[in-house]
Amino acid sequence: MLRVFIVEDESIIRETLRDTVPWGQCGFEFAGEAADGEIALPMILKTKPDVLITDIRMPFMDGLALSKQVLREFPQMKVIIISGFDDFELAQKAIDIGVEQYLLKPISKAKLIAVLDNIRGKIEAERMQTSYLSQYHIDEQEHEQYARRHFLEQAVSGQLTVEQIYEEAGKLDMDLRAQCYTLAFFSIVPESQGKAEQYRDSAAHIRDALLGHFLKYSEHILARWDLTTYAVFIKGDESKMPDYIARCIDTVQKQYEASPISYNWYVAVGTPTQRLSTLPQCAEEVQRLVAYRYILPSQHILTAQTVGALTGTGGSTGLAQMDAAKVNPAVLTDVMRNAGAQEIPAFIDEYVHSVAEGLESKPFCQYLMLNVRFAAAEYVASLGVPQQDFLSQLNCLDMLEKTITAAELKGYMAEILLAAVTLRDEVSSSQSRGLINQAAGYIDSHFTDENLSLNRVAREVNISANYLSAVFSQEMGRTLTEYITGKRMEKAKELLRTTDKHSGEIAFEIGYRDSHYFSFIFKKTQGCTPRDFRAGRGSGHYE
Repeated sequence: MLRVFIVEDESIIRETLRDTVPWGQCGFEFAGEAADGEIALPMILKTKPDVLITDIRMPFMDGLALSKQVLREFPQMKVIIISGFDDFELAQKAIDIGVEQYLLKPISKAKLIAVLDNIRGKIEAERMQTSYLSQYHIDEQEHEQYARRHFLEQAVSGQLTVEQIYEEAGKLDMDLRAQCYTLAFFSIVPESQGKAEQYRDSAAHIRDALLGHFLKYSEHILARWDLTTYAVFIKGDESKMPDYIARCIDTVQKQYEASPISYNWYVAVGTPTQRLSTLPQCAEEVQRLVAYRYILPSQHILTAQTVGALTGTGGSTGLAQMDAAKVNPAVLTDVMRNAGAQEIPAFIDEYVHSVAEGLESKPFCQYLMLNVRFAAAEYVASLGVPQQDFLSQLNCLDMLEKTITAAELKGYMAEILLAAVTLRDEVSSSQSRGLINQAAGYIDSHFTDENLSLNRVAREVNISANYLSAVFSQEMGRTLTEYITGKRMEKAKELLRTTDKHSGEIAFEIGYRDSHYFSFIFKKTQGCTPRDFRAGRGSGHYE
């Protein structure tokens, strides 16, 4: 029920309005009253009514001044000014402020009820439209993430000039103007890249909560980075940047620590920079920090400070010297199982740097190279690939008997690890196609169900929602939500062409409980209303 507040210095008029108008029958709840604007303002700020009825001439603070203050704080509030003066200049000022109605005294009860009824309808329509836009943006988030990912990849790789960054950001409705910038990467329930993780309600809850949080704040621009990682472009005043970074880290940490299931999560944040032109350096730093999730698996928060404190580098992103005897083959297996190909170079840099002093020993170098070879051979065997078939395609194995430099060791490791990761991705892609075909088949049979969602489809094919969202877009060239909407719109157009059913019936038949929302989506996606389509008008008409 909508709420109304009355401000009138004449007590008889105020009490008459309060006591004679059937507020409940008109769809309103009486929220309060005051004798002048000065007294009313703090009361209005506290009660937040939907409609304000105020006299224009009052002591201390008049109706125009009050309206201006209120509408500045609550631009969606509807203001009705009542006045005993038929003054064009006053009415014009009221309109300029944004007042909804300017009524002259005396006001009959019937007149006021009619105005209130009109305003109630307007408020409900505006809220419905806002609700539609909100729901539509939620549905479109996946699509926007992929457009943003492409943009961020270009920006942080140095492919765009500062001017081009602003131009491309404008096309995506992204406001990048700020004093300071940085990047953060965080995992969305990391699955093993070699196979999809089974569906879990807790994992879906974490994913939805994290995405919902970061999409709320204008200083955070969210984009998917790969199957298991999201990037957050953080911007703002330099003085506020530490708070924004702390909130980012705290949000991810709380979501995972509150889960009843233990996940191997991480969040990595780069050092803030004042220039968009230095984003590539910031991205490089974050990629190096991300490499520590394999080298320091128990450290979930990865910043220059936290990593530096653990490795003794004093905040540097280079890994401190480590005892070579502690090099663990499980680290390499974890990298092959979970890292994207683009992460391998940063990992190798940090890994080799950690054993730089040991490279002076030829036996130790041979140990490292054998370690990489055996770990990779064992891993590909777990994928069902014969070890000999894998090893036979490598050209670097003849280095085992040679004395090598750090650069040569990096090249050796890169060839083996990238070959293993490429093989893993090929096996995963083959498995993914079967899962996507299964998901698409389920959607084709159930797209008319109003409760169909990413989480429901993921549950049906028994893979995590995050994995399904990523691979569906990768394999199908559009998001799962776009696929569902496309199926519904094709069915809607068929029904509009071949039946005389009205929009409400069609909406219900194709999975929308709200006919107005169906019309909203139809116009957004087809370029015209359902009525215009049926009449052969608009950009989406049929022949």
